[in-house]
Order: sequence, then C-alpha cells, then structure tokens
Amino acid sequence: MPYEQLNLHVSGSAVVVEPASSDSRRQREILVIDRDSGNVSLESPPKRDPLSGATQSIQCFGIVGFLSLRGGDHVILIKERTRIGQLYGHPVYKLKTHGVLPLRQTPATALTEEELQDDATSLSLLEQFFATCSFYFSTEFELTHTLQRRTQLPNDDRPMWKRADQRFFWNHFLVKRIIDATNRTKESDMGNFILPITCGFMEIHRTSINRKPFTFALLSRRSIFRAGTRYHVRGVDEEGNVANFVETEQLVVYGSGEQSTSFIQTRGSIPIYWKQIVNVKYVPQLLIEQRPDTLDSFKKHFEDQFQRYDRQIAVNLINQKGYEAPLGVAFKARSEEFGDPRLRYVGFDFHEHCRKMRWDKISLLIDEIRDDLEKQGYSATNEKGQLLKGQTSVVRTNCMDCLDRTNVVQSVLAKRSLEIQFHDMGILEPSQTISDLKDFESLFKNIWADNADEVSRQYSGTGALKTDFTRTGKRTKMGALQDGVNSVVRYIRNNFMDGNRQDAFDLMLGVYETIVGTSSPFRVSSTGSLQVTALSGSFFVSLIMVILTLFMRFESLWRRATFFLLWSAVLAATANLILRNGKDFVQRPRLRAAALAASLSVSGKVQDGVTFSNNASSTTVTAKRRSRAGREGYEMTSMNE
Repeated sequence: MPYEQLNLHVSGSAVVVEPASSDSRRQREILVIDRDSGNVSLESPPKRDPLSGATQSIQCFGIVGFLSLRGGDHVILIKERTRIGQLYGHPVYKLKTHGVLPLRQTPATALTEEELQDDATSLSLLEQFFATCSFYFSTEFELTHTLQRRTQLPNDDRPMWKRADQRFFWNHFLVKRIIDATNRTKESDMGNFILPITCGFMEIHRTSINRKPFTFALLSRRSIFRAGTRYHVRGVDEEGNVANFVETEQLVVYGSGEQSTSFIQTRGSIPIYWKQIVNVKYVPQLLIEQRPDTLDSFKKHFEDQFQRYDRQIAVNLINQKGYEAPLGVAFKARSEEFGDPRLRYVGFDFHEHCRKMRWDKISLLIDEIRDDLEKQGYSATNEKGQLLKGQTSVVRTNCMDCLDRTNVVQSVLAKRSLEIQFHDMGILEPSQTISDLKDFESLFKNIWADNADEVSRQYSGTGALKTDFTRTGKRTKMGALQDGVNSVVRYIRNNFMDGNRQDAFDLMLGVYETIVGTSSPFRVSSTGSLQVTALSGSFFVSLIMVILTLFMRFESLWRRATFFLLWSAVLAATANLILRNGKDFVQRPRLRAAALAASLSVSGKVQDGVTFSNNASSTTVTAKRRSRAGREGYEMTSMNE
C-alpha cells in the first residue's frame, strides 16, 4: 500500500523521500530523486542518512508525479487533504492543495526569454488543471473499481497502482517515471511511493433509516481517455474512447459491511465522429464527419463497454428536431448497422417530453425501459466480499454535453434502484418509499445535485443546469434564472477561456510533452493577434460610446441622434466583421495541434488531405500517440477548425 505520509529532504544534489512513520511490517526504504537528471532510485534498506546535507524538509501526503519543463523537472506533491469519509474502515481523501518543487536550479540567464515564458505558461496550466478538477485518493482502498469489479480482481499482492483501472488513474502519466524505474528491475519496487488519484466526484455519508445504520456513497469516476473541455473534445476516437465518459457508482454499505449493494450508470459523448466548432456565435457550428472508420470506432466503443459492463441500454436524450436531430439520426443508424443484440438504442427527446417544466414526464422513459431495468438489477456482496448477485447491464445516458439532461435522468434511475435495494435489505418497510423519508431524500437529492454540478464544472466550466429539479424534485423559476446565468457564463468560458483549459488537460495527461531546446508551442502569429486586438478594441469602444450617447448631454436632439447613429454603425460593422471571422476570436488549444503534428513524424507526410511540412512549428514539439492509458485520438480536422 502507498505510504500515508511522506517527508522530503532537499539537498543540493538530491531529494530524499522517506515515509513519515516507521512500520515494522515493512522494510525501511527511501526514494532518491537526482535533482540534476530527475532520475529516481530506491534504497532498501537506506544507504544514507535522509537528512544528510538537507537544507529543506517538506511534509506531504503523496507524490502526484513529475512534470518536465524547459528549465528542468518539477515534482508535484499533495500538500493538504480533506477526509470525506471512509469505506469499509478505510479513509478516503480529497486533494485540497498541491505543491510544486523544482528539481534542477537552472539559472534564469541560461534560458531564453521565450523558454522562461513557456515554463511560466506551463506552470499556470498546471494550476488551472488542479483548479478545474477535483481529485480523490486513498492509501488503503482501491477507488478506481466498482464493487462488482473488485470481486472479479485476482486475489494477489500486487501494489495498488497495478490493480487500478487505467481509465481512472489520472496521474498515471505523471508517475510514469517511478513506474518505469520499478519495471526495470525486480529489486527496485517503488510501488509504495505510487499513489493513484482519481478525478470526478465522491461523497460519502454515514446515516440511518428506521434505526438501521448504513453508509451511502456516490462515486463518479471521469475517464482520462479523450479528456478535455466541452467544445474541444467531442465524439469518439479511433480506439473507441468517447469524450466526457464518466462512470457513476451509487454504493450502500449496510451496517459494518454485512452487505453492500451497488448501482452503476455511465455517460459519454455520442460515439461517432462529430464536433461543434466554436466561432463566437452562441450556437456553434455542428459538424458530423463522414469517415469510413466510423462504424469500426463505434464497434470498438461498445465492445469495450460490453466487456466491462455487459449489456448496454443507450438512452439518447437530444432533441429529435432542429439543430441536434442529425446527431440522433446518425447514432440510431450506427446502432442499427452494428446490429448487436446486447445494445438497445432508446431515443427520448427530453425537451419535447418535459417542456413547460413537466419533468414528471421522465416517467415515460422509465416505462419504456422498465423491463430492461428489472433484468438489470444491481450488484450485491456479503460480509466476506463475495458476489451474491451482479448487475447485468448499464444505462448509458447521453445528451449533447452528457451533463444537464443526463444528470436529471441518472438521478431518477438511481432513486428507483436505491428504493429496490433498501426494500431487499430490509432497511425500508414494505410500505415505505424514499419520498416518505424527508431527511434522507434531501440528502440523496443534494448529493446527486452536487455530483451534477461538479461533473459539469470540469467539462463545461460552470455548474449544471436543471439542478433545481434534482435538489427539490420540481422545476422552479429561480432555477430557470440560474440556468440562464450559467448559460451565459458557459458561452464566455467556452469561447474565450477553454483553449487554455484544454491545454492544461493535454499537458498533465501527457498528450503533449516538452522537449528542451525546441521552439515554443505557445507562439502566436503577431499579425493575427494585432487584427484581433484591433477589432476587439473597436467593438468595445464603439459599444461604450453608444451607451454614453444615451446619457451624455447634447445641444440638440439632432446631434444626439447623429452621434448615436454614427457609433451604432461602427458597432454594427465591427460586430459583423467579428462574426464573419469568429474562428479567429475564440481561444483555441495550442498543445493539441503541436502534439498531432509531431505524432505524424511530419516530413511532408499527408493524411486526410492535410500536408505537414518540415518546418519549426511542426517538428520542434513532441507528443506520443500513447496506448489506451493516455490516447486522446484528436482528429486531423481539429487543426483547421
């Protein structure tokens, strides 16, 4: 198991990492990080005094990993943690604050101004990454697996990082240096220093009903595959990974672990090749790519889901008319073309059925899939952790973003399943329902609403819409007003801020890797930048002048009208130019295009009609088309959006 707490002793040549407390059951060992090369080695037992030559000592709760920049390597540490509860007697923590320790002390004079700026930008992306996501970990309990999967794991003594589900091992790339060193020789097992962290949402509560105590937990695990932000990552990739894939487990541990039950749901982007191209307009351009490998990627996605979860009930909540309709048509067509009886496609136009705040109409969807839900069941284990019954399928829900409509439907399905579990375990009396228990129902609704907000914040930049229904069971006018505010904030973030957020994901998950001595991936065309600045400045100045014209004092109404019309004309002309050239005004990711160019080994290579020449901008960056543990699968067209 990973160490609960670590002490880092920093000297001029090395950082020595030792467990903060001794354990007689383990042989004493230390991890040594060379400050110049960044290489790691294990001393077991130690060959040196950890404090020898140390000028600084740091206490932390784990090593997140290493990030290589132009000025050298940096170690990322867990500085503070918050205990959110415990499962089966094992504490579960949320990462509260992190720290960054530079290893090599490269003098600023040894780097160019561009290299210094690149490192500053990369460190700001690191901070944005931790501000965007919520991370969870436990040194004693494997958080990446569901109750049912844990019963199927081999009963061995492998370290936690080897047992972890790679989809939810968010610092796998960052700790790869320690993993590689461990794999090189059997004598250098550094597994006790590798702590997997998981991104998503987790909340654990100890409560009781009818004087019967139990633990209620909601665990949402977001996948590292095709991770990113709302408009920059959509659809499927060549390996069958989809954007915004989240596995949500609702877990009940009855008593002190006498019996446990679990209900799993998933969400994920529509598994075809599609995107929405941000262009300043409120509704971005929708593009469904007609690619010959669409069905192959579709099959890969669902074959993987079958292997992990068995049968799939694919509930598609998007509109069946208007802007969203072509996506629904394509999803249904691919499902029929696939023709696997383990996949059931269900189209349910959420906005049509639930318009005018008639959210009770979700019952129509429940009725349509009722037979599948009853066959699906839930998983249950006894006090020895043996599987008593397994969940035989999952509902895979999606809307456009897999956020707002998806959250509402998932909470309704979860409540239905939980009520069945409570009756089966004897927690509820035969005549009772969860709605009869106001305190627990409030707890349930607020946990699911918090889950909705957190998953949404990580993908879209704001809390979820429609959470007033999740929290209260009904749609409210104040909730609709809050949805309007969130929609405006999403528009601003998704158009003008999400390029940086996507870069943060790409940097920290290893889609892009820095190579010392290469040119900057953050370099921006000065000509394009000046044009954007000039038009943006003109727009805001003219807008301010139009507003001032309404309040300033003029000698005559004619003069006021003249000034108003003049500045209104400038405002309209500028706005028209911005809308016509909208793609130039939005903030786009910079690292993903650089990573894609490098992964093709460029040298005049042509793919999907795009030619890459052997020039600085395309050859002086690096990226790895990594295995399933980190592949992003960005499409070629993403460079020309």
